[in-house]
Amino acid sequence: MENYFNYFTEIEERFQRSRGAPMLLSTLDWALIESWKDAGIPLEAVCLGIERTFQKYSRRPRRFAKVNSLGYCTQEVLAAADAARQAGIEGGDPGGKRQVPPPFPANEVLKFLHGCVSALEKAAARQKEQGAAVLGQDLTEAAAALRKISAQGAEVILADVESAERSLTAVEEKVTASLTRGSTIEVLSQTQEEVDHSIAPFRRTMNATQIELLYRQFLKKRLFDHYEIPRLSLFYL
Repeated sequence: MENYFNYFTEIEERFQRSRGAPMLLSTLDWALIESWKDAGIPLEAVCLGIERTFQKYSRRPRRFAKVNSLGYCTQEVLAAADAARQAGIEGGDPGGKRQVPPPFPANEVLKFLHGCVSALEKAAARQKEQGAAVLGQDLTEAAAALRKISAQGAEVILADVESAERSLTAVEEKVTASLTRGSTIEVLSQTQEEVDHSIAPFRRTMNATQIELLYRQFLKKRLFDHYEIPRLSLFYL
């Protein structure tokens, strides 16, 4: 995907442009975008689905002033993705396409990674103070792994961004598992209840696999927010 690291911003901008008015995307909207990314849906298919959604909307009797959720575009995005797959377009794999430089400077990469390390260390300290020694230790180890990646330097990281991103993803997945395993029953129950309620409208337009992916992404976002840990991916730089 040519605009690999612009995936989120391109979709946000296309939605707002098609909508005709600025609007801050919700946490669920961002989780939906991430579920599309992880499902390998090409950026071009998402943008096409958004455009088609608003084209159809413009021809319908106006029942409300504006489309206020990216979820409204789900069916058209998935339809565009299916058409792309049938045409032989491989989602999420930039192989064979022209590579472009990552849209961020070297100093911003290190600043981002250092900020993530600091946030993980603070979260680890809080958990240890609260008696959650195992979770605290897991977060300490995640911070150390991230510091090791950062120590390579921006030049090395930017020379092979895909490798760096895979390493960051591995650390993030370990953190996700630790938060899920180390959270109290109360925290998990409250978070899961909120996630179930939030994704309910999508159950009519997405299949079981897509709903499961959205559920996992939204649950991850909520847990990271609860523990005040940033997402550990250059997508969030």
